[in-house]
Amino acid sequence: MDKHDDHFLDKDVNSELRAMEIFVEGFRSSGDENAMDVSGQLGFERPDVNIGVDDVHQNDEDTSSPLLSVRASPQDSPDSRASTNVTSDQMNRASDLLMAVSVSADTNKTRITDLASSAMEELLKMALEGEPLWHIDGDGESLNGFEHMKEFGSVDATLREIMRMVEVGGPQCLPNLEPNDESPSECTDRPMLPKELEEEHLHAEASRQIGLVSTNPASVVEWLMDVNQWSLVFANIISRANLLQVLSTGVDGNYDGTLQLMTVELHLPTALVPTRESHFVRYCKQLGYGTWGVVDVSLENLFPYPASGFRRRLSGCLIQGMPEGCSKVIWVEHVAVDNRLVQSIYRPLVISGFTFSAKRWFAALIRHCQWLATLRARTAPTHDGVLLPQAGKESLLKLAERMTRSFWGDISACNENQWMPLPIRGAEDIRAMTKGSIPVPGMPPSSKIVFTTSIRLAVPPKRLFDFLRDENSRTKWDTRLFGHIIRELAYVINGNNPENRVSILQVNATPEEVEIFYLQESFSDDIGSYVIYAPVDALAMSGVLNGGSPEIVNILPCGFSILPDRPPLNGHGDVPGSLLTIAFHIIDLASTEEYIPPESVKTIFKVIAETAFLIKAAFTSDNVQGNLAGG
Repeated sequence: MDKHDDHFLDKDVNSELRAMEIFVEGFRSSGDENAMDVSGQLGFERPDVNIGVDDVHQNDEDTSSPLLSVRASPQDSPDSRASTNVTSDQMNRASDLLMAVSVSADTNKTRITDLASSAMEELLKMALEGEPLWHIDGDGESLNGFEHMKEFGSVDATLREIMRMVEVGGPQCLPNLEPNDESPSECTDRPMLPKELEEEHLHAEASRQIGLVSTNPASVVEWLMDVNQWSLVFANIISRANLLQVLSTGVDGNYDGTLQLMTVELHLPTALVPTRESHFVRYCKQLGYGTWGVVDVSLENLFPYPASGFRRRLSGCLIQGMPEGCSKVIWVEHVAVDNRLVQSIYRPLVISGFTFSAKRWFAALIRHCQWLATLRARTAPTHDGVLLPQAGKESLLKLAERMTRSFWGDISACNENQWMPLPIRGAEDIRAMTKGSIPVPGMPPSSKIVFTTSIRLAVPPKRLFDFLRDENSRTKWDTRLFGHIIRELAYVINGNNPENRVSILQVNATPEEVEIFYLQESFSDDIGSYVIYAPVDALAMSGVLNGGSPEIVNILPCGFSILPDRPPLNGHGDVPGSLLTIAFHIIDLASTEEYIPPESVKTIFKVIAETAFLIKAAFTSDNVQGNLAGG
């Protein structure tokens, strides 16, 4: 298709969507259909594209093939392999490890207990020491790999080899001792390090974050030691976590001395970066009155089982009680990871160690504390006088939290998500999957479908966040709302930043349309930003605002995650570019769990392309206008 002929951004996208019957008729709330003049036709949502409009070339032969909800096979390009999931060997590692622990149980438990005890001692040193072990990296800290090896005795063989080379005048090609240095060496005579010190392709990441959180140490310890609460508090990082075995229980009714075998899968908010899966032992110890330590250490060195691309080395945190019910937290993250399958636009950010740093875990902890404080606080009116009842505010916040957790689960590359590239040439980085069927009254079951992609924009993250969260700019990118007026009907600020809020957006309706409400949560932290929303019909919204259970409200979360395209300089200030992930959750009456027809694939691709194009165009237009005004 000639890019000058059509741009395939025709203005009949909405009619094509209607032809696909993408809507949420089956999501109508229980009760009188005519109550509040509401029907259930609220909510299709929209996909996105990761490529410029001018770069897309549609291939009729490709688009005529169906899109099946089966696991994708690796593509030809290295970047496309980033979406592939772990192998069956890796998926069986948890059961292999559990069997290894069960065999000769007493002997193995002794070995694990000794490992956990020594790990706690090392955590104390890593958490409390300063330079030269740690050096300042913005408002966080990075580990000096060479000093760490010297201090904790794991570099003996390496140092001996280095000294031997110096003595004999061998090639001066030293091993990579810095955690964030992946520069390839030109020296071909580089000595091989012991396997436990340097496994092929594994890259070290280590960071530390220190700060205060507004909760007591006992709560933080419980969130870390209860696997269900751990998964909820850190839902923007954890795709899945399981407790495999409790090796030792605590004493005196608390977690002091608890030792448990766990597995976790960690993700970024994009389908283009592989998840990180690890099996480890978690040990909790009370170190003094009001002071606790929780440490994780991988068991790969104790039990042989299939190799993985990720190892959770000694990581954990110290929690110390402070006045006024607060806690001082020192968080240490130290991992080894294979980043070869990371998609190219994410590689600089991921390799830097920024994306899975201690700062990200700490930011998630702060956000959960702020959410709890907002939930418990007495309701205060907004600036325009809107006052939500206390019960309604709590239900609204809980519904928004469920929406955001679902969104994070939908857009990652976790094992549960069976992503397929869109079968259109030029759209390899667009991912789609079915998420089960939905009963629709009077019709065959319909399929829920999620579409997502990630793109790079030459726009600072803060500016992009402000644009996407602002209801006044929504009609610039949401094709379904062209010509409508959107207003923020009510909101609840979450924390101290007024931009971090849960909002109810109201869309004006013509006589032929149904009134639409959107629940939207927007927030940013030291790592990234999110704008997440879902349509909610008026009857369901009324029930929530009157204190009704948020669990019975059907939700189709859609939205955006925004990361910087490189680590902020010295940890502060904005960066020139953003990595934007766009995700949409729809119901398609023409699709099933196993099959999406070609017509639906083509139409969704158009919507994805147009959404990305409009977001880019909005900033291009703003830049042109700004230059004209400045001239």
